[in-house]
Amino acid sequence: MKVYKTNEISNLAIVGGSGAGKTTLAESMLFEGGVIRRRGTVNGKNTVCDSYPVEQEYGYSVFSTVFNVERAGRKLNFFDCPGSGDFSGGAVTALNICDVALLVVNAAYGIEVGTQNSFRLASKLNKPVVFLVNNVDSDKCDYDKTLDDLKRDFGGKVIPVQFPVASGPDFKSIVDVLSMKQYTYAADGTPVAVSDIPASEADKAQNMHDALVEAAAGGDEALMEKFFETMELTEEEMVEGLKKGLATNGIYPVLCCSAHKNVGVGRLLDFIAGVVPAVDEFPGTPNTKGEEVKCDASAPTSLFFFKTELEQHIGEVCYFKVMSGTLKTGSDMDNASRGSKERITQVFTPGRGNFRQQVEEMAAGDLGCTVKLKDVKTGNTLNSKDADNLFDFIVYPNTKFSRAIRPENEADTEKMMAAVNRLHEQDPTWVVEQSKELRQILIHGQGEFHLRTLKWLVENNDKLNILYDEPRIPYRETITKAARADYRHKKQSGGSGQFGEVHLIVEPYKEGQPMPEVYRFNGQEYKMSIKGQDEYPLDWGGKLVFINSVVGGAIDARFMPAILKGIMSRMEQGPLTGSYARDVRVIVYDGKMHPVDSNEISFMLAGRNAFSEAFRNAGPKILEPIYDVEVLTPADFMGDVMSDLQGRRGMIMGMGSDGGFQKLNAKVPLKEMASYSTTLSSITGGAASFSMSFSSYELVPTDVQDKLIKEFQEKQEEE
Repeated sequence: MKVYKTNEISNLAIVGGSGAGKTTLAESMLFEGGVIRRRGTVNGKNTVCDSYPVEQEYGYSVFSTVFNVERAGRKLNFFDCPGSGDFSGGAVTALNICDVALLVVNAAYGIEVGTQNSFRLASKLNKPVVFLVNNVDSDKCDYDKTLDDLKRDFGGKVIPVQFPVASGPDFKSIVDVLSMKQYTYAADGTPVAVSDIPASEADKAQNMHDALVEAAAGGDEALMEKFFETMELTEEEMVEGLKKGLATNGIYPVLCCSAHKNVGVGRLLDFIAGVVPAVDEFPGTPNTKGEEVKCDASAPTSLFFFKTELEQHIGEVCYFKVMSGTLKTGSDMDNASRGSKERITQVFTPGRGNFRQQVEEMAAGDLGCTVKLKDVKTGNTLNSKDADNLFDFIVYPNTKFSRAIRPENEADTEKMMAAVNRLHEQDPTWVVEQSKELRQILIHGQGEFHLRTLKWLVENNDKLNILYDEPRIPYRETITKAARADYRHKKQSGGSGQFGEVHLIVEPYKEGQPMPEVYRFNGQEYKMSIKGQDEYPLDWGGKLVFINSVVGGAIDARFMPAILKGIMSRMEQGPLTGSYARDVRVIVYDGKMHPVDSNEISFMLAGRNAFSEAFRNAGPKILEPIYDVEVLTPADFMGDVMSDLQGRRGMIMGMGSDGGFQKLNAKVPLKEMASYSTTLSSITGGAASFSMSFSSYELVPTDVQDKLIKEFQEKQEEE
């Protein structure tokens, strides 16, 4: 295969909602590019991009697929991304690696929540967007309405480049207002004729052409001057202006096709090859030091590994982008992420199975893959000896759905962990967590179907049955008032015994809270004289403030660490539900010791028990995690969505609009979000989406606290 220069390469992510026809489009692109001789179908389970058994089982994409086609002397690298929100990690990876989003819109249904989400992600990453209206042959298609909706939701940058002469079953001709020609196709998608625009479409075409000329001129100052002088540009000048407009994210071209009939796909590839800028015409990527790394083939070589696939009979296939320099077969490289060394013995163009080709070298900006690496994981950076880069620019969405995971046979735990960690390499939005606090292995994902897919993969690929359980909630415990307690630990069993006595006060702590000089309990005053104060930020949030106020040598200073250790052990297992405690100030003000029998263990136990008693008397309360939840829903479902959130103890914080959708912001307890993704999909027919992120810990209602304490006590009795 030809070795392409950096200025001959473009990278595009095919994104959009589920069912928009992205995989079918990829199949037609591969056919048009001569990579395959016959187009497969999703229903026929024989497409290049949906080749995994799990994708054929479910009927749509689970993993993103990288492939490439050649057109007009250019190499076009594409990602076919899953459309379901549950598998959004593929689109996140693709849009970070690629320079342009090819956003596919289903003409039968218009703008859907998947369209909005894809555009929002592309905008967040500052990626140019090319809209493709697909399925124009659908009898539900209204192209003009879809175009109006695109302009309404995404603004004046939306500029049509094409329109169908007739939509619906009669769709066979496209008017292209860039070339000002009509393209006609046979029933199988074979181009039949390129002709002048018929008189019946001339006015519409001219109006769109004028708008396109003006948009193209806006991308370049010299072209703008010529446009004002002549009110016209040549096709070559328009291409140059559109290319600059795309590079600066100043224009959103709109094209149309029927991917499953292959009508218009060839012209789409012509547009991409002619108008979409090459990789070196976009800004570089910042490394972790904030330095911009340009796509320069003459610079030192750096690779970023963005994806790992496991293929039968091959093993791990690692996909990379050449961030700078030129990669040659046999290169020795340093792994900047893991401190190891690697040799790249083989380099392939991206693709699955038989559709990848071996090459001798790749220039900056190109995408490739390799096999048989020793110690490379998704997200790693490899450098040549003269390069010093580290990349970490992909930020994946917060998880939305969690389950505790365990094997049917406990002896298979290690095997299960190996399987799910391997799947995390394929899709980083599957997040594995071994929770010491909850004493569970948790698997987090983007939705119920996302985790169900992981279960399918483990059970079918690894032949290991696994079970999902409801995850426990990471509650916290704290106190609401001051309390005092003392405890004497005394034990005599021959020889030296154990003796330690600790008197302490606990109170709730807030940042910057002053220390009282006097405490009063049961009519008695306790004056404080601070000898030492330490703040301990807790791994689970909040603080423990430990104050030594012992006077007169009642407790030797060498026993203070033991008392702190005893208190900390009880902070790790609160008395109400066994959850972590937080935001407590402890003042040790008195005690007793024995010249022979006092030791560290005695004071550790005395401190632990005194703290437990004081904590129980200090108005203990349970805190629960509260999450910020943002829901995007069609207006028709707004009332139902709001009622459901309120039924989950949610507090509505605000409402607004985003594109053609209503946006609802709420604060909801994590306990109530366990199956929210499934419920939201049911309420809205899959038309809504949501995101969630941790907000804070808040007190649970009294009835909920009573229930939690009762459940914990019953469990303790059973054990």
